Amino acid sequence: MTTDADRSTPSARPGTARTRNRASRAAAALAALALAGSAGVAGAPAAAAADQPTTLRAAMSFSGVDTLNPFLAYFNGALDIFGSVYPTLNSLQPDGTPGPYLATSWKPSDDKLTWTYTLRSGLKWSDGKPITAEDAAWTLNLIMTDETAATANGSLVANFEKVTAPDATTLVIRTKKPQSNVPYVSIPVSGIPIVPKHVWEQHTGDLKSFKNDTFPLVGYGPWTLTDFRTEQYAKFTANKDFVLGAPKFDRLVEQSFKSPDAAVAALRSGQLDYVNNIEAAQYKALKGDKDVKAFQEVGNRWFGVELNAGARTKSGKKLGTGSPALGDTAVRSAIALAVDRDTLVAKVIDGLGKPGAGYLPPAWPQWAWSPAGGKAEHDPAKANKLLDDAGYKRGGDGVRTDPKTGRPLVLRLGIHSDRPRDTQASAYLAGWLKDIGVKVDIQALSMSKLNDDLAKGDWDMLMDSWSTGPDPTYLLGIQTCDALPDDQGNGGSTDAFFCDPEYDKLFEQQVTTFDQGERAQVIGKMQDILYKANSDIMLFYANGLDAVRTDTVQNLVTGKADAAGLYPSQTTFWNYITAAPPAKGAKDGSGSNAALIGGGLVAVLVAAGVAVLAMRRRSASDDRE
Repeated sequence: MTTDADRSTPSARPGTARTRNRASRAAAALAALALAGSAGVAGAPAAAAADQPTTLRAAMSFSGVDTLNPFLAYFNGALDIFGSVYPTLNSLQPDGTPGPYLATSWKPSDDKLTWTYTLRSGLKWSDGKPITAEDAAWTLNLIMTDETAATANGSLVANFEKVTAPDATTLVIRTKKPQSNVPYVSIPVSGIPIVPKHVWEQHTGDLKSFKNDTFPLVGYGPWTLTDFRTEQYAKFTANKDFVLGAPKFDRLVEQSFKSPDAAVAALRSGQLDYVNNIEAAQYKALKGDKDVKAFQEVGNRWFGVELNAGARTKSGKKLGTGSPALGDTAVRSAIALAVDRDTLVAKVIDGLGKPGAGYLPPAWPQWAWSPAGGKAEHDPAKANKLLDDAGYKRGGDGVRTDPKTGRPLVLRLGIHSDRPRDTQASAYLAGWLKDIGVKVDIQALSMSKLNDDLAKGDWDMLMDSWSTGPDPTYLLGIQTCDALPDDQGNGGSTDAFFCDPEYDKLFEQQVTTFDQGERAQVIGKMQDILYKANSDIMLFYANGLDAVRTDTVQNLVTGKADAAGLYPSQTTFWNYITAAPPAKGAKDGSGSNAALIGGGLVAVLVAAGVAVLAMRRRSASDDRE
């Protein structure tokens, strides 16, 4: 769901969540002021007094939180929370290799079908009960065997055959075929969180409706969730005994904002310390603020347009009200040819990004792929000829007619009602499609409405966005036939109802390929299939744009900037652990400690080729729009 991650209702869509309605800046500022007051003096530095608890104040992902149930959630706001309050088997080391977390060691068998993990002893859930291998085995087995539990992360364990816990500190994972990324299936934020069996086994019968909203939430991580209010805030207290290092702040408050405008206003007034995924104009304005470090991350997400070529269930049952014309490859190809991606980069994101082409974003060059010629083709004349040859004749108003149905070629384009980026890009798209005889009906919808329509197949075209981490398994998985919903509309993490047997074969092959170079070739073939299908037309990869106050927090930015001034892709898991009050950090806001940890977040995958699990998020503009 453009998550930030954003799009999706549990029954419909994963990861990139769609953007929510814009709220007035004044209302959001008042909410931020009230929240700041509950944590201390509004606008006062987080480390105002040594004997007072320190509070890190951050803007929640603009995707918001779809649910606090980790088996169902897709939105970035929810994934960030889970990464903070639930443990995972592995973390990530600075060199990109799997690091310890619950596990201290892990090893595959000679045939690479069995992975044996040794887990720590002595760790306890926040309610005092011991954390054991049985918690991990129970969590993974539930996802493997329960369709509802598999809603969010089922694709990550699709190749698992059996998971057992011979004793309290041993976990054994048996796979059907060799799987190169097993150590990355359960990592913070982007992987599977391990939940306490003694809490969740009571809810296997009502898993689809269980909200998991009793606080403090029973978990284990760098933070404990103590309070949450939908579309308002999430409050946390630090786990000072956290095994990977205690957070430097005592408290964390994530404030919900309806728009980047409102969040940036709160940052400038001193009511917030950190905001990510802001707009280009806001980023450029903040560059001149002496108390703010505005910085760019290399783009780890794509922004695109999804085309409904024929919504169907796994059994082939047709869904929804999509235009039948989009089932014609000539129409989809013509639409793709009409799009001027260079103009979108220049005009919509002010040059802070790259034109779209391949399915995987530039943050992970090991999976880089480009079509012939090095970039997506833009040729309106060729687009018109395609439609002419296919029999789509223009009427007196310039709009073509579908030769099969006799209907005018009018397509609905759903966009997020609260995202300026969607509004700007859709205006260009409508103009370019008009030039090839396609009329576009732009429909500005709320995030929930967009997701509902997507799940039902009640759409023609949708603006969307997804992000990924170094291992693209999850993001590639949403394009498989297995991601389609069942006949009741349940399950399914499909992005655009794409289904292709050859793509599915390659998907299985890349998972079992341990050599990174060979795996990249397989993934390149998959991206070629997606590019030619034009069910997801990549528009651009926007750089991540963030801002942090240097007078209230230090060491939050992780990693070092490259020659172009772009930092590695950031993650709240490490950002919020390394962040420190001013007295404890360096003045420039990055600091050596952050640089050490940040390097691991975006480090090039190890030569062995084992890859980091996909950060599948949809966002309101981030992940899944």
